[in-house]
Amino acid sequence: MSQHPASTVETSTILTGITTTGTPHLGNYVGAIRPAIEASQKPDINAYYFLADYHALIKCQDPAMVHQSSREIAATWLALGLNTDNVVFYRQSDVPEITQLMWFLSCVAAKGLMNRAHAYKDSVQKNQDAGEDQDYGITMGLFSYPVLMAADILMFNATRVPVGRDQIQHIEMARDIAQRFNHVYGEHFTLPEAVVDDHVAVLQGLDGRKMSKSYGNTIPLFLPEKQLRKHINKIKTNLLEPGEPKDPDTSTVFQIWRAFASKEQTDAMRREFENGIAWGEAKKQLFELIEAELREPRERYNELLENPSHIEKMLSEGAEKARAVSVPFMAKLNRAVGLHALS
Repeated sequence: MSQHPASTVETSTILTGITTTGTPHLGNYVGAIRPAIEASQKPDINAYYFLADYHALIKCQDPAMVHQSSREIAATWLALGLNTDNVVFYRQSDVPEITQLMWFLSCVAAKGLMNRAHAYKDSVQKNQDAGEDQDYGITMGLFSYPVLMAADILMFNATRVPVGRDQIQHIEMARDIAQRFNHVYGEHFTLPEAVVDDHVAVLQGLDGRKMSKSYGNTIPLFLPEKQLRKHINKIKTNLLEPGEPKDPDTSTVFQIWRAFASKEQTDAMRREFENGIAWGEAKKQLFELIEAELREPRERYNELLENPSHIEKMLSEGAEKARAVSVPFMAKLNRAVGLHALS
C-alpha cells in the first residue's frame, strides 16, 4: 500500500463509510455492499472501508444498539466476502487521528458552508414548520457532521468516494474545506471526487416505496430461511389473477428479481409476467433466487456473530494498517499548523 498519495496519485484511493445503526437489508446489499465488495477485489486500488461509529452517535444514543450494530455490520461485510488482505477495514473510533484532523478542519471550515448542509437545513425547516425555535433539538454533532465526513475522507486522501446523490454535497464540502486548508497551510490534501453509480439498483420495499428503515418496509439481509420466505410473501402486489398478463416494470417482485438475476433469468421472468404468472409462484421463485445467493453468506454471518473475537481481530488489524498512514500524516499536519516541539 502506498504510504500517502498526497501529490501524484498513481492508483485510486476509494473510501466507503458504513454507519453502525440498524441491521443491513436487501436494499443496502444491492445498492452499496455488493458493488463495494466487487470493487475491493480489484488490484489497482487502495480501498478503505470503515465502520462509521462516531457518525452513529449523531442519531443513536443507545450504547447497546451502537455496539450490537457494529458487530452485525462488520460480520455482514466479512461474511459477504470483503477481502481484508486487499483493503483496509477498520472502525472509525480506532483511529483517533480522525477526530484530531476534524478539529483542524473545523478551524478553517466556514460556518456559512455548514449552514447550507442539507441535513441541518431539513432539521431547521421541520422546527420552523412545527412553530419551534429553529435550532430546537439540533446538536453540534448534526451541525458538524460534514466536517467529520471530510476528516474521514481527507485523512487517507481518498480520490474517489462512492455516494448516493443525496451525499454529493458532503463531498463538495470536503473539497471546499481541503482547498481552504491547502491555501492556508500548503498542499496537503488531494481533492476527492464523488462517484455516483446510476446503474446501482435502488430496491423497492414491501409496500412499493423505496426500501428504507424509516418506512419500516425492509427485508433484513440475513433473515432465517422461513422468515425470508414470509417477508417475500408480504410484498404488495395488485389483484390480477393467474393467467392475466402483468406489467413487470411496475412490480416490486420483478424489480427485486432483476437485482438478483442474470440477464437470461430477467428476460425469462419478463416473459412469465407477460404470460400471467401467478403472484404466489413469482414470489416462490424470487425467494429461491435470493436464498441461493445468500444461503452461504448467512451461514458465515451466523458463525461470525458467535465468534466476535475473530471480528475484533480483523478490525484491529485494519486499524493498524489505517494508523500506519494516519499517524505519520497527522505528525506532518501538526508541524504544518505549528503544533510541534519547541526545540
